[in-house]
Amino acid sequence: AASCIRCSSVRELDRSPSRPPLPPLAEAKRVVLVRHGQSTWNADGRIQGSSDFSVLTPKGESQAETSRLMLLADSFDACFTSPLARSRRTAEIIWDTRDKDLIPDYDLREIDLYSFQGLLKHEGKEKYGALFQQWQKNPSDCSIDGHYPVRELWDRAQGCWERILTHEGKSVLVVAHNAVNQALVATSLGLGTEYFRTLLQSNCGASVLDFTPQPGGRPPSVCLNRLNQTPSSPISAESSAGRKSSKRIILVCQGATQSSSEGSLGGVGYAPLNMLGVIQGSEDCGTASRSEGEQYYL
Repeated sequence: AASCIRCSSVRELDRSPSRPPLPPLAEAKRVVLVRHGQSTWNADGRIQGSSDFSVLTPKGESQAETSRLMLLADSFDACFTSPLARSRRTAEIIWDTRDKDLIPDYDLREIDLYSFQGLLKHEGKEKYGALFQQWQKNPSDCSIDGHYPVRELWDRAQGCWERILTHEGKSVLVVAHNAVNQALVATSLGLGTEYFRTLLQSNCGASVLDFTPQPGGRPPSVCLNRLNQTPSSPISAESSAGRKSSKRIILVCQGATQSSSEGSLGGVGYAPLNMLGVIQGSEDCGTASRSEGEQYYL
């Protein structure tokens, strides 16, 4: 089996003609996207949007520390971060003692939700009625205070890729938010706004994108190497970015092998698990034994 999905080669995923292509690359680049840890407004069930009134909870700080350990072996050349406090603090924990400064990018802030920001979900339903229902059912076509938040977010994400991919670093960490990280994944793969809420990012979930240069100044090919790898159980009640799910399909990647630790490509032949892979496999088995409800493992 292939070790990753090269979505840019699938003909069904046509790039929107209204959006500029990704900038060409001179050399390969890896980008790791991480959502912030649990915030006080996450815990309250309050709509955050791009407001900056919430901070990490103790649980959120712990999630960020687990992510730091998970990414400890990665040699990042740069870290872009949303300037909002919950994301900035997560980035500080993960970045830890690395000697380069964080790069704040205002366009990495969470989706702008205007009048909805600060409301509890039931308050949104009570105050805005049909408009709030439209936001829940058809967000890409929903206008709030004269703005189309999801469309604006997709445009912002495209601009972020210009700065991230033209940075000189070969391996870049990006710490931001659920919706904006969704938009970054989607726009890199040429997916439109209709994919909003399809690529949910859990607290401290990590997604990995590999970009390979193409000849003739063409946009790079894109490999979605990992999607929403969480520092906690992938089937816990809080794993779907705060949303309930009656069914889940869980894709389990093989544990780390000796060949993967040496930097070679996986997916060909047989290689035994290394110690990290054994630990990962044990954790997956423990998770499976604790699962409830209808689950599908692939």
